[in-house]
Amino acid sequence: MPGVSPQSRTLSNVSPISHPLADLGAFSEVAFLRRRLKRGETVFHAGDEFRAIYAIRSGFFKTVNVDQQGHEQVTGFFMRGELFGLDGICASGYDCTASALEDSEIVVLPFALMQDMARENQAMQRELHAVLSREITRGHGVMMLLGTMGAEARLASFLLNLAARFARRGYSPSDFVLRMTRGEIGSYLGLKIETVSRTFSEFQKGGLLQVEQKRVRIVDRQGLQRVLAAS
Repeated sequence: MPGVSPQSRTLSNVSPISHPLADLGAFSEVAFLRRRLKRGETVFHAGDEFRAIYAIRSGFFKTVNVDQQGHEQVTGFFMRGELFGLDGICASGYDCTASALEDSEIVVLPFALMQDMARENQAMQRELHAVLSREITRGHGVMMLLGTMGAEARLASFLLNLAARFARRGYSPSDFVLRMTRGEIGSYLGLKIETVSRTFSEFQKGGLLQVEQKRVRIVDRQGLQRVLAAS
């Protein structure tokens, strides 16, 4: 798993989800196309015709929107076993641009084919609807995060969310490497890079984290949760 050393795996209280189609298990026996990408390579651009969603076999991805002045707004980060590209379903075109944050491999899931299969299989239909529902919920959660929380709570929420996602994939929820830059984190959270760096430093001084460049160890999870609860 990119971003976490084998020594950092945790086996207690975790049911690892290793298959890239874990959220769409009913489709897991279908021989979908795989695609490898180098760091920085783009999967699709904003405005491209929507044809497929993507499951990550390995690596890490980000999605961004670019305004008329060329400024990027990061809209999401995605890790092994997760899906992206769902934003294009309703609009028939992708709303954002997706690119690899490191050398990665994805599974290409043609959406028209998945819909056809789901019409004939109730289990597939239920899973597909559940995935779409979770994406809507996630989008609302991000909007609430940016609209109601201060800088400390935003970063605490971001780290706790990452920790939970790592744990769901069977890796340590307390010791991991951030594949995104401080600037990308700031863009996603609606914060300046200086604010992100300062907040990381404050968390480290307060004994909540140990930070060494991109490697983060959560020392006091309850402390982060208290930061979030105080917002």
